[in-house]
Amino acid sequence: MTTTRFAPSPTGRLHVGNIRTALHNWMLARKNGGRFLLRIDDTDAERSREEYVDAIRADLAWLGLEPDGEQRQSARLNLYEAAFETLRAAGRVYPCYETAQELDLKRKIQLGRGLPPIYDRAALDMTDAARNAKEAEGIAPHWRFMLDHSEPIAWDDGVRGAQKFDAATLSDPVVRRADGSWLYMLPSAVDDIDMGVSHVLRGEDHVSNTAVQIQMFTALHAAGFAAAKGAAKTHPDFAHEALLVGREGKLSKRLGSLGCDAFRERRIEPEAVIALLARLGTSLPVEPIADRARLVESFDLATFGRAPAKFDDAELDRLNTAIVHQMAFAEVAHRLPEGMDEAGWHAIRPNLSQVAEAGEWWRLVTGPVEPPEFSQEDRAYLSEAVGALSWGDDPWRGLTDALKESTGRKGKPLFLPLRQALTGLDHGPDMGELLPLIGEVRARERLARAAGE
Repeated sequence: MTTTRFAPSPTGRLHVGNIRTALHNWMLARKNGGRFLLRIDDTDAERSREEYVDAIRADLAWLGLEPDGEQRQSARLNLYEAAFETLRAAGRVYPCYETAQELDLKRKIQLGRGLPPIYDRAALDMTDAARNAKEAEGIAPHWRFMLDHSEPIAWDDGVRGAQKFDAATLSDPVVRRADGSWLYMLPSAVDDIDMGVSHVLRGEDHVSNTAVQIQMFTALHAAGFAAAKGAAKTHPDFAHEALLVGREGKLSKRLGSLGCDAFRERRIEPEAVIALLARLGTSLPVEPIADRARLVESFDLATFGRAPAKFDDAELDRLNTAIVHQMAFAEVAHRLPEGMDEAGWHAIRPNLSQVAEAGEWWRLVTGPVEPPEFSQEDRAYLSEAVGALSWGDDPWRGLTDALKESTGRKGKPLFLPLRQALTGLDHGPDMGELLPLIGEVRARERLARAAGE
């Protein structure tokens, strides 16, 4: 079964780049009849906050990306310990005692010599006596995963195609800190094995992480850990999409203006966010498609491009307007002003860019409206309109036909004074739909008032 996962760290609010990753994983799972899982990567106890966990769940729910299951890394520490011991017994993790300052100095020296700033594996040359001396001084080791330099790391990436890394150009990654806490790499690989994740779709900034993790998957399989968990493949299929950028460059969690809270404050529909992010960065056109089944059906990693995808607020606003114009009354009835029925929604909807604007336009029906000052000629015309108004199936057509015949007016001189008298505006909803909502009594009163009667 296709199983994808979205694995945010609860150290801040989701931003639009995170949301796009979650959406694409959800779509990949739904396209293949699979499962979409949420994994809360909260091993960083110092920075993780429960309020952010709640916010992540709330944002996914608002977007309609409900997961089929949820796991929290903080509840899986025993699993990571078991995997660590498996790798330790296999000689694939080793203790290191350098301080952060010593490592920084090593990197600077390597850079100064024109060498890649990767770890030199000095800890592997330490004797047991030297290690014992360090620990006697109270220096606890941090632990690195030992990469296998014997052959290239290769995989067929779902977006980037054939990928190949020379493991010797990568640092052996630290997987565990001196205080016993975990870094990202190993727990993520262990979880993917244990949760049966078949596809990992994430940003291209993780490509080198994938190279390292493929070796972790391979080592865990070779040591029997993955087999014990029933893993069918050595590692998941990987795909790395181009990063999403904004007007100011790379997106980050600190750009809170590009999160769900901001979208809600701007009264953006979740369907508009989904329609934009579903195809942003692909060769498919971004269209105001509110039907998620259509978006899912068209989802294909082969359409994803390599160039950074630019998020544009103006494009989101345009999509939102188009989506609002498609929304049925039943979808929005609970959000509309009191008294607005389906006919009212149908009349006002084409003038909205947000559902929340319905109240302002509904005021044209309920009043009060303030007509402009009319010329003497227009006041006489509006006075004639009071008498010409008759209430039938199409009162606006009846009124304008009668006035056109009696006054000879046509076009703007015929229609505009009537609209201004009835609504106080020179633009707005179709008057053929609006006038029946205003009603005969209110219409006569407004025309008479504008005529100065």
